[in-house]
Amino acid sequence: MMIGEMDVGSVVGYFRGKSILITGSTGFLGKVLMEKILRVQPDVKKLFLLVRANDVESAKLRIQSEVIGTDLFRVLKVKHGVAFDSFIEEKVCPLVGDIMYENFGLDIIKLRELSKDIDIIVNGAATTNFYERYDVAFDVNVLGVKHVCAFANKCTKLKMLLHVSTAYVAGEQKGLIPEKPFLMGETLKVGTHLDIESEKNLIKQTRIELEANCCTEKAEKKTMKELGLKRARYFGWPNTYVFTKAMGEMMLGHLRGGFPVVIIRPSIITSTLKDPLPGWIEGIRTIDTVIIGYAKQTFSFFLVDSESIMDVIPGDMVVNAMMVTMAAHLEEQVQVIYHVTSSVRNPAPYAILAESAHRYFLDNPPCTGRNAGRVWLKKMRFFGTLGRLRLYMAMKYKLPLEVS
Repeated sequence: MMIGEMDVGSVVGYFRGKSILITGSTGFLGKVLMEKILRVQPDVKKLFLLVRANDVESAKLRIQSEVIGTDLFRVLKVKHGVAFDSFIEEKVCPLVGDIMYENFGLDIIKLRELSKDIDIIVNGAATTNFYERYDVAFDVNVLGVKHVCAFANKCTKLKMLLHVSTAYVAGEQKGLIPEKPFLMGETLKVGTHLDIESEKNLIKQTRIELEANCCTEKAEKKTMKELGLKRARYFGWPNTYVFTKAMGEMMLGHLRGGFPVVIIRPSIITSTLKDPLPGWIEGIRTIDTVIIGYAKQTFSFFLVDSESIMDVIPGDMVVNAMMVTMAAHLEEQVQVIYHVTSSVRNPAPYAILAESAHRYFLDNPPCTGRNAGRVWLKKMRFFGTLGRLRLYMAMKYKLPLEVS
């Protein structure tokens, strides 16, 4: 079925009676997905949530405190009233496990039971730190996908595997980026070939050398971070995060069985637009650091063309896309890729970020400084070239110092 032919009822109906395994359920996108499914399709059979924890009770406590207990679930709580806890108990099943390990670290009995029950797998687990240690990013974003594929091939009635990637696996390119898969070994730099097994061995050898040299934890972390950046840039990617996510896509394409695979590539994910609550966000994400820096006046000017497009997408729109694409490609023996972005149909230049932030803080002046007094902020300054920024710095700071 084509996506344009689907209505809300058919999408919602697709999840009725389904058992869904979600990795990364304690992350921002995982929470929004989980809440949405439970709210619009209460007849979903079961949501199995893979959670890092010491035991089942710890996993339940983590889901309660980090997921169910958040303000995101307010609408769902109101909908079910006093029956909310029993509804969650019936529909949500935390699993103690981690995609970094084969079989997620589950025992054979639990693995066998789970493989007979799962209809859909949503792999949202990832480390999203741009400059993560290479070994950590590789274990989660590459080997994690390998373990998810291995489990998927054991599932006897699997109808869909959805993998959350990122639009920035495309690297630094201009123009329209096609929704095409990465072939095993493909890179973004002409004349290079990527061998994932060799990268795994390189990480292993580097670890051995670090241990042999009795390096401190700080030195080990620095070395592994630098190795990730070096390898990413050698093959044409700007950072370790997008490099390992691209390798994860290669792994998925190489190891997938006969089941349908959907890869979602969102751009910069921001707060929810309206569903279930407008503006819900958790922690400091992506462009939030810029806005907070502006509010604190630690960032009052930026080196960027104000007309450059800032590709952002609300979290609830990403989840809607995930649900629709899963339903659209039900039991089709294909791998499809969707870019979930805004820059073509609804482009937002950085000037809009500046204007929106300024307008918001005019109505809601931030409290900053030692005495936490309210301050009125000046508009953000943008400099399109390094030369203009240097001239501004000289006039604003250097010249007054020399005169005094």
